[in-house]
Amino acid sequence: MYIKKILVAASVVGLIILGGVSIYIYNTIFSPNTSFDTKTKSVYISTGSSLQEVVNQLHPHLKDTENFITVAKKKGYGNNIKPGHFVLKQDMNNNEIVNTLRSRNIPIKVSFNNQHRLEDLAGRVGEQIEADSLEILTAMVSKSFLDSMEVSPLASMKYYIPNTYELYWNTSGEQFRDRMVKYFNEFWNKQRMNKAEKLKLTPQEVMSLAAIVHKETAKVVERPKVAGVYLNRLRRGMKLQADPTVIFAIQNQNKDFDTPIKRVLYKDLELDSPYNTYKYAGLPPGLIAMPDISSIDAVLNAESHDYLYFAADTEKPGYHKFAKTLAQHNRNARAYQNWVNKQKIYR
Repeated sequence: MYIKKILVAASVVGLIILGGVSIYIYNTIFSPNTSFDTKTKSVYISTGSSLQEVVNQLHPHLKDTENFITVAKKKGYGNNIKPGHFVLKQDMNNNEIVNTLRSRNIPIKVSFNNQHRLEDLAGRVGEQIEADSLEILTAMVSKSFLDSMEVSPLASMKYYIPNTYELYWNTSGEQFRDRMVKYFNEFWNKQRMNKAEKLKLTPQEVMSLAAIVHKETAKVVERPKVAGVYLNRLRRGMKLQADPTVIFAIQNQNKDFDTPIKRVLYKDLELDSPYNTYKYAGLPPGLIAMPDISSIDAVLNAESHDYLYFAADTEKPGYHKFAKTLAQHNRNARAYQNWVNKQKIYR
């Protein structure tokens, strides 16, 4: 009888211990272990991170870091850490958190607008993905890449069409570059190619002209009309005489794209640069900026008219007055010059 009591007692103690262990295991694995008030929390895991580095990043968002480490080790997460952007949900347990970090890399939205240079683009994109600006720029100006595409660095700006893209946060510099080339090829579909052919322009030439149109006017509704002027000049063999190309030539020569130039002077028109369309006929050898889609489509869908000139409209800021004759244009230009002088804008 005594032995029986001992066995019963031992069994009870064992069950209690087993129950305690089971509860501990259950709580460790399946109890909610997040510590944030929002519905979700984004976590960015860098390439090559160790388990401790992941834990350090997760620490502010977890109730119990040690429990997470225990489950992570049991599931072998430390030996297979994936970089990327992961989204934790409120009240996730450790098992769900580890599973999320192992396999649910969520793309992010990467945006950039019209940029003057590849350096500017690299800096802008480098603020949004894991790769830094130097890695991105190095990929974009890689000699092997440029040679394979048969383009110069300035001409290669055509591949980077300002827009919002869905990319993985841990995208490398080369992956970003290659994704942009892929999008460029998708952008130039059969419909756009047919329109370019009707204009007797290559995609490169369309985008070179679009960059000028983009810089000439911020008014999207006016861009097809401005594009029509430049196409008329090209057809007649006239020089484009586009102020934005002169501004680019000055900035490129001075290696200073940060100082704004609000006024083009007559002496500037003599600057010996292939980008100076007052001095050299035809389109510049490369893009003076990265044109957005509205500017590209403005060229492809340019207005058909007889205008050959345009000058800033002092009565409607941001817009232009268009002219068919040089005499009419000179009147419009003088009105603008007088207004600029009154505003004391000398550069």
